[in-house]
Parts: sequence; structure tokens; C-alpha cells
Amino acid sequence: MSALGDYLVRRGAGFENRLKAWSEVFRFAGVALRGVCARSTYNSATREVVLRQIYFTAWQIIGGYVLFVAIFSLVVTHILAVAARRYGVYEYALEFTLRALVLEVVPLLTALFVALRTGAAISTEVSLMRIRNEIGALERAGIDPVRLELIPRVIGGTFSVLSLTATGVAVSVLCAHFVVTGYRPWSAPSADLRAVVGTVFDGVTMTLLWSKTLLFGLAVTVIPIAESMSAPRKIFFAPIAVLHGMVRLFFAVMLIEVVALVILYA
Repeated sequence: MSALGDYLVRRGAGFENRLKAWSEVFRFAGVALRGVCARSTYNSATREVVLRQIYFTAWQIIGGYVLFVAIFSLVVTHILAVAARRYGVYEYALEFTLRALVLEVVPLLTALFVALRTGAAISTEVSLMRIRNEIGALERAGIDPVRLELIPRVIGGTFSVLSLTATGVAVSVLCAHFVVTGYRPWSAPSADLRAVVGTVFDGVTMTLLWSKTLLFGLAVTVIPIAESMSAPRKIFFAPIAVLHGMVRLFFAVMLIEVVALVILYA
């Protein structure tokens, strides 16, 4: 009985810690959203942090990202086109591809791509800033570190996810059209592409797509920062904070995707 009691106590403590961690995430998300909407946030110092975050998160990897999305889109579209031809529904191949690849897979892959590259880096950076007492030094100097250092990272990271997703969507649409037309897009009526795109990308779908992408961008930045800000200020807790932040980030991204699918197709 004592072993069972100890196990239940440990499970209860673990659940309490996870609940506390998620409450910190939502608390910081509220602080970040208020800061994003405040005009006082935007000055020369914060703009520099935002631009630096966009450069490292989006601009520095745009070439490799476009190449990856193009190759991935060509391969996936070819597989879907072969399957559609085999089952006699080839005329719907482009629509299938746009709904599956462009609306769902590309935004999700973009969020995970940025999370792996930038989410972990932001978490590590913020953890080290706290350990080296840089955030405390800013507070003692009368400077709000959240507004100067953290919120600009949220803005830059979210904008990067939105811009990369827009780029990936455009590239994947062109690649899908290229494959479905038998690698001869010039021979296919442009009206066909416009009709399919107009059918798939209607107002509700586009609203849901960019709402989902916006939530992806916020999750990629808010969760790692919140985890790092709530971690103990000891050097050996830094990798633990990064690990916990990435696990919660993955869970949040997948939950957003599932909810979006339920809303769109339920």
C-alpha cells in the first residue's frame, strides 16, 4: 500500500507541476498579446530585436526552406497523382493535393521546422539570460525586459512563421499544378487552376488557415520563453527547460492542427 501511495503522490505532484507550467504559458501569452497590441512596445530598440529575430528565423533559411518545400511537394503530389490515376479520380488530384498538402501538411511542417530551429534557440537564450542575471540587470536599470527582449522575439518569430508559411503555400501550389498537369503546366488552361484554387481556398478555409498559422507562430515563441522564464536559475536546468518547452510546443502545435481539422471537416 505504501508503494501505491508513493506512486499516487508522485503522479499528483507531476500533474500539479504540468498544470503550473501550462498556467505560466497562458499567463505569459496574455502578457505578450497585451504587449504586441501596445504602441509603446514599438521603438528603435525593440524594432532591432524584431528584425534580428526575423533575419535568423526566416530570412537566413529561406533558400533551404523553399528548396525543401519544392522537393517535398513534388514527391507527395506525384504519389497522390499516381494513386488518383489508379483509382480513376485523376481529375480531382489537384484538389486532393491542395487540401491535404497545402492546407494541412505545409503549415504544420513549417511550424515544426521553425520550432526545431528557433524555438529551442530562444529557450536556450532566455534561460542563459536569466542565469547570467541579464534580465535582473535590466530590471534594476528601470527597463522592462519583457517589453525589450521577450515580446520582440514573439513578434519576430510569429511573423517569420506567417511569412514562411505563405511562401511554402505558394511554392507547393505551383509544384502541385506542375505535377498534376503532367509536368506541362503551359498546356493546361489557366482557368482550370483558378477554378480549383477558388474552390479550395474559400473565405472560411483561408480564415482558418491563417488563424491556425498565427497560433502556430505564437506557440513557437511563447511556450519556449514561458518555460525558460519559470525554470530555476541554475545552469543544469537550462537543457531541462529547453526539453520541457519543446515537448509542450510539439503538443500544442499538434493540438492546434487537430482542432483546425475538426472545425474544417466535422
